[in-house]
Amino acid sequence: MASFTNKFESKKQDWTTPKSLFDKLNQEFHFEWDLAADKNNALCEKFYTKEDDGLKQKWEGACFCNPPFNTKDSKVKDWIKKAYLDTQINENLIVVMILPARTNNKYYHEYCMKAAEIKFICGRIKFGDNKHGLPQPILICIFKKSNETKFSSFYL
Repeated sequence: MASFTNKFESKKQDWTTPKSLFDKLNQEFHFEWDLAADKNNALCEKFYTKEDDGLKQKWEGACFCNPPFNTKDSKVKDWIKKAYLDTQINENLIVVMILPARTNNKYYHEYCMKAAEIKFICGRIKFGDNKHGLPQPILICIFKKSNETKFSSFYL
């Protein structure tokens, strides 16, 4: 029987967001918190680490989040659900997330499609010190209290 491996799978979940991408977003949103970071890759002065468990924390202000896309401890859908639900009850909260564009998943339609804005990234993001860009499509999802969703392109 043949054995299959997913060449796009990565055991590493703490990839550093490219500074140029973060800086473009930060110019618009003026981030106060990095919700899923560690002391080596945090992009904001205030941040939550794996040990802090950002999913259990109260989020406030303008927040940036490049969540772990899939680990046995937490899944990207948990981060998305929290971002959506928290922004619906706290109109002063903005959560900007870098996410895999998994438009075939139920959670995407339940939460991402209700975001204030979705920016589809044109190009491949190079996380960390990788030589090549990630082969899967990535988007930026902006959660805040809103009655409609805006779609746009985001050029690297």
